[in-house]
Amino acid sequence: MRGQFTGWPEQAMDVLWQLQGEPAHATRERYRADRERLVRQPMIALLNEVADTDPRYEDFSVWHYRTDSWWWQHQGAVIRLGRKIEIGLRFSLDGLRVQGAWWYPDPGQVDMFRKAVASEGSGRELSALVEDVRKKGYDISGDVMKRPPRGYPADHPRTNLLRHRSLIAARPLGCEEWLHTPEAVDRVLSAAADLDALLMWLVRHVKRAA
Repeated sequence: MRGQFTGWPEQAMDVLWQLQGEPAHATRERYRADRERLVRQPMIALLNEVADTDPRYEDFSVWHYRTDSWWWQHQGAVIRLGRKIEIGLRFSLDGLRVQGAWWYPDPGQVDMFRKAVASEGSGRELSALVEDVRKKGYDISGDVMKRPPRGYPADHPRTNLLRHRSLIAARPLGCEEWLHTPEAVDRVLSAAADLDALLMWLVRHVKRAA
């Protein structure tokens, strides 16, 4: 049911501004309640609406602040789609950022990925999907080896993908007025649609390792 998320209040930016740099413990405690109410709770409301739109997005977590100052300045969240495959969101003074990622793989998942990349059908499909999200403005990154993995020819047509031990597609969504309105839900859903085919490829081919 739409309507629970109304946007991040403009005061959320004021709170994050106060938490810049290396804020003292007393400063963090002074703004703890405001940060929870104005920064973290809106992220929870947003992801509840996203999950109401598509049940695939129901498994999500919204992080607490932890001890490092970075976590107080950036509100993170993830939507889990498969083992080590997720959509990540981050709200900060820079606005909202989204990424689709397969990372921190289980033992054996990298081998599954490489076999799928090397296979003609699934490998060509992945190449096209990566190029598609790149054209939509996403930066492609990950843990990438300097050389092709052992057992694969150096001149393999998808050697760049074979060198990946993780795969991340990320881009900033912006820091405009829509952040303070319900339109942010639609922006996140649009980004999820951009990433959907790539992430579903990963869900199919990079399964939980035995």
